[in-house]
Amino acid sequence: MKIAVMGAGAVGCYYGGMLARGGHEVVLIGRAQHVAAVRRDGLFMDTKSFQEHVPLQAATDASGIEGAQLVLCCVKSTDTEIAGLQMKPHLAPGAVVLSLQNGYDNAERLQAVLGREVMPAVVYVATEMAGPGHVKHHGRGELVIGPSATSQELAALFAAAEVPVQISANVAGALWAKLIINCAYNALSAITQMPYGRMVQGQGMEDVMRDVVDECLAVAGAEGISVPGDIREAVRGIAVSMAGQLSSTAHDVARGKPSEIDHINGYVLRRGAAHGIATPVNRVLHTVVKLLESRLPSPPASGPA
Repeated sequence: MKIAVMGAGAVGCYYGGMLARGGHEVVLIGRAQHVAAVRRDGLFMDTKSFQEHVPLQAATDASGIEGAQLVLCCVKSTDTEIAGLQMKPHLAPGAVVLSLQNGYDNAERLQAVLGREVMPAVVYVATEMAGPGHVKHHGRGELVIGPSATSQELAALFAAAEVPVQISANVAGALWAKLIINCAYNALSAITQMPYGRMVQGQGMEDVMRDVVDECLAVAGAEGISVPGDIREAVRGIAVSMAGQLSSTAHDVARGKPSEIDHINGYVLRRGAAHGIATPVNRVLHTVVKLLESRLPSPPASGPA
């Protein structure tokens, strides 16, 4: 199968690389420096179980997705609509589009741009780009998708590439569960620049994270969402299963890049306001990360035309 990955960052490279190892024809759509490295040497996958260069295709333009039967959208939440507009002219009529993104509403936003079904997927993987064409895997790697006409086939395809997939009738709840985990960890990791395992040992940190989860659950309940399982235990478990992981928000802030915080704690803030639910801890975390982002250099003033 030809598979395209729109957004060859850490998540896109990990899943694209695993599928390429599974024998599929994979093309990564990403930034020029990563594309050049992949074209020259393949994608270097430094994982918990293997280290190898995986040959696959790479392109800087969305036209590279032409002919793909499966498209994984892995761009930042801030780039969802732009990516959709770039993808739209090149999508094959029968292509399956899967959103592997942080945040709750990316599949819905992408679907509005494309005018076709987009399947949301909940992503649990600890991974980072360690350099051009070099993805480092710290742990986990499973996906959760909803039931559909193609979900069983997708689950089998990923499983054959050693990527576990769960099909859930409550994918909305699963997306909220991931959102809650991100709300509890991402901003705090960005502010402290600490990996999860070390961060949670800080004085008062357990109480702060509990307050974040309580606010999120109140908003989810108002939205009519049933969050599956014991989300408090799931939040605690992340510090163990992903102890060495810095959040994607932490990486963005450290590199002077805008983060996805508007689509994480900011999303809970907006939905809480819509229901008249106060979310003061999420508000503080969102505000502090936005303040850190404000240190980004201002764009140069435009000169006379």
